[in-house]
Formats: sequence, structure tokens, C-alpha cells
Amino acid sequence: MMVASAVSDWSNFLVAEASASAALAGLIFVAVSINLPKIIEYPGVSGRAAEALALLVGVLIIATLGLAPNQSQTVLGAEFLAVGLTLWFFSVILHLRQLRRAKQPWWWLASRVMLCQLTTLSFCIAGVLLLLGRPEGMDWLIPGCVFAFLTSTTSAWVLLIEIIR
Repeated sequence: MMVASAVSDWSNFLVAEASASAALAGLIFVAVSINLPKIIEYPGVSGRAAEALALLVGVLIIATLGLAPNQSQTVLGAEFLAVGLTLWFFSVILHLRQLRRAKQPWWWLASRVMLCQLTTLSFCIAGVLLLLGRPEGMDWLIPGCVFAFLTSTTSAWVLLIEIIR
């Protein structure tokens, strides 16, 4: 079964998400290049930059895959699930490393972990539902993208503003 009917209504959303994620990823690259010495100086901040970039690249990959023509719903679901699981695994590794450092209040890391989990698990749910033949899995891209943007924007603020305080 082709997903043309399930995805066609989503093309504008996917184009917008691809554009927004690429623009925000550029902001993260600028923030890192401007403040590289400070980012390296503080333990865990480079991980935060990597996390922000990974989530934005994840949104970009999901949008790109969703826009690719002539894919079955099963293939699209598998792709979304693969991206979600990869992002989940990567963010868990970063968070565990940060937890070992534990020089910040616990709630700082807890808020990062929560936003990342909401992002990655939303993408995983989208993939699983599409794999099960349920086109409403596409709906789960919305919270995934929103939480990815919240997480990366917060990190961009830290990398551009908070790091120089």
C-alpha cells in the first residue's frame, strides 16, 4: 500500500519542518563556532551542542524521508522508527555521560532528558503506527518536531548566551 494518500496531506508540513530544522541547525553551528573555546572549557556543553544538532538533523531526515515519492507505508514507518531509535540511543548516551559529571542541579539534566525523550519517542511511535498500517502515525511527527525545536532552541540559547556569562 502506497502512502501517497497518508503523506500527501503532510507535504507542506514536512517541507516547513525540513526548512526550519536546517535553519536552526545552522544557528547551532554558528553558536558553536563563535563560542568554541568556552564550549570546550565546560564539561558536557559539547554534548548539549551535539544533542541539539542530532535532533535537528533527525527532523531534517524524517522530513526528507516523508517527502520521498512512492514509498510504502511500511517502509516509511521503518525509516521513521530507525531515525527515532538512533536519536534515542544517541541522546541516552549523552545524558548518561552528563549524569556522571553531575555538577549542575539535577533538574537541568532532567528537563533535557524529558524533552529528548518526548522527541525521540514521538518519532518511534510514528514509525510503529505506520508499520502497523495506521496512517495517523503521521500525527506523532507534530510533537516530535515541536519538542526537537524546543530542545534545540534552548540549547542554542545556552550555547550563544549563557555560555559567556
